[in-house]
Amino acid sequence: MKTIIAFAGSDSKTSINKKLAAYAASLVADAEVKVLDLNDYELPLYGIDKESEIGIPENAHKFLKEIQNSDGIVLSLAEHNGAYAAVFKNIFDWMSRIDGKLWSDKPMLLMATSPGGRGGQTVLDIAKGRFPYMGGNIVADFSLPSFGDNFSENGIKDAALAEKLAEATFVLSKAIFE
Repeated sequence: MKTIIAFAGSDSKTSINKKLAAYAASLVADAEVKVLDLNDYELPLYGIDKESEIGIPENAHKFLKEIQNSDGIVLSLAEHNGAYAAVFKNIFDWMSRIDGKLWSDKPMLLMATSPGGRGGQTVLDIAKGRFPYMGGNIVADFSLPSFGDNFSENGIKDAALAEKLAEATFVLSKAIFE
């Protein structure tokens, strides 16, 4: 059975991005979904002096192994001030010190959501521009605007947005199973 990891670029215990990532991953048929939480991989703030002092923490290695051992990735990024959340940028930085191609060319559905009307589009654009240089195989992307209005425990309320996500998860599924 193929394994997909799903996670949010957030450490919020009530992360809307984690809810979206888990939901999107559940749409991929015949795959085992493992939902990761960045809180389980706590790391000190990255800095070259810190790396020289302590080396690369085990949690960075563990998270990178989750990526390497998966068949696909569903990642939904939180947008903080138009960029990555600090917790995501930190784990991203630590993992890049282990392997510059940290995404390991795994098929990825890259997403973002927010309470606002742009749905995290700015951070999504940043990641789409950066991840391919780091082994990112982004096969589909999706932005969900106005999370509170467009998402419920049953999924995406708006039919057009639900269809866009269904198309994105189909593309991911096809990339994983081919």
